[in-house]
Amino acid sequence: MEESPFKGKTGVRRIIRAAGYSIEGLASAYVHEDAFRQEVLFVVLMSIVAFVLEVTALSRALMIASLLLVLIVELLNSAIEAAVDRISLDSHRLSKRAKDIGSAAVMISLLNVLVVWVLILAG
Repeated sequence: MEESPFKGKTGVRRIIRAAGYSIEGLASAYVHEDAFRQEVLFVVLMSIVAFVLEVTALSRALMIASLLLVLIVELLNSAIEAAVDRISLDSHRLSKRAKDIGSAAVMISLLNVLVVWVLILAG
């Protein structure tokens, strides 16, 4: 099996290319994934709320970090779904399991937001 020709690249050029790929990934998720768009809107709105609330800087950082975690998990879930769909669109128990587990990870990240925010706001 052959290694990717992109492996082993180093230096500033690699960092610039990697940043470009990351931006392409964000744009692709935003264009093609309804859930990601909804979660971006949720994160933006709730981040504004976090800045309006009178909480400590550390509490605000935790609140925003919990929100960003939702986007990270959604991106990973979307990547899993795309890879599974690339392999086959046929219904298969392992494909369903992979997609369900990814969805569960998103749900837990949203539950994490709820717990963090309630604990901070309850004082």
